[in-house]
Amino acid sequence: MATLPLTHELEPRAEAAPKTRTLGSRVFEFLIVGGVTPFLFPLSWLLRRALGLEEAQLAVGFLFFYGAHVINDPHFSVTYLLFYEDARERAFGRAFSGAQRVRYWLAGFVLPIALAAWAITGVVARSPHVLGLFIQLMFLLVGWHYVKQGFGVMTVLSARRGVRYAPIERFAILAHCLVGWAYAWASPFDPGREVQEKGVIYTTVRHPRGLEAATHAIFLASFVFLVVILARKWHREKRLPIATPLVALLSSIWAWSIYSNIDPLVMFVVPALHSIQYLYFVWLLKHNEGVELEGPPRFEISAKTRVGILAASALALGWLLFHGAPTALDDLFTRRDSRFTDMGPTPFFAALYAFVNIHHFLMDWVIWRRENPRTRYLART
Repeated sequence: MATLPLTHELEPRAEAAPKTRTLGSRVFEFLIVGGVTPFLFPLSWLLRRALGLEEAQLAVGFLFFYGAHVINDPHFSVTYLLFYEDARERAFGRAFSGAQRVRYWLAGFVLPIALAAWAITGVVARSPHVLGLFIQLMFLLVGWHYVKQGFGVMTVLSARRGVRYAPIERFAILAHCLVGWAYAWASPFDPGREVQEKGVIYTTVRHPRGLEAATHAIFLASFVFLVVILARKWHREKRLPIATPLVALLSSIWAWSIYSNIDPLVMFVVPALHSIQYLYFVWLLKHNEGVELEGPPRFEISAKTRVGILAASALALGWLLFHGAPTALDDLFTRRDSRFTDMGPTPFFAALYAFVNIHHFLMDWVIWRRENPRTRYLART
């Protein structure tokens, strides 16, 4: 793979033994990993019909703008808490070895320094172009992040049901994810426009002509290939987890990445849906770990207390990263030096927002891999 594999290799190391669960738990998991998405479109239609488009957009936009404080922001900040837990042991001890330790050093120390230098250069030089390129890198990787999370979620949910995929089947799933990401990024055609993001005004990089049509054709072909491969699997094994894993995958690719703007209200909800999907697996990881540690021979704090502390810490850190720190920096510098306003009213917010997003993808590249011993907790039902 030519590019840095910022992946969610979520498939657990341990073999997952299928376990009977209640109907309620199965329905809850289905909805929380993406199954609620199809139901939002008729709900959106009803809201627009009852309130009118403008009023409905205002209400939904307001709700999810402030909802980001407790959903979207913690989904970023909890990654820091997971990644830098036992940092000394992971970087220098025996927790990680080989390639996983190299990944940890790259994602935890080397690449963040390079990203911070890029962001600081853009702000100090008061260059909308440099900062704009940084923001565009974020948008490029957001699509990758969404589809690879979908891939990881499908493999984990399948493994938890005792379903494994042969190499050709994994290739078909992964190829559809990556081609979907490419098509989402290439669409619509961008001739190079002046845009504003997080208060920074910059000019986008022009897309090559024909890129949108080419990626669309490959995307459709990859979907046909995926359908054929999964149909053969079902015919051969009579076992295919269609409902929950496939809906999670297709929601991540189709509804949240490629066609995320198809509905004027659902588009406000997409970041929350992605974040909730992510947080569900954080809960699985830490809850199952807590259940093990609260019993003999450790007898540590209860799993509920452990998860509660993590949630409160993620809320506090999320506020600091996306509100407290950038607001203080923008207030401090833009008020004292009007030259910073040439880039827009909140350059520090834009720089920190893009940095956290990109670093989040890098840390996920380490956390959600089979080489991380703690992913074994994802296999438990």
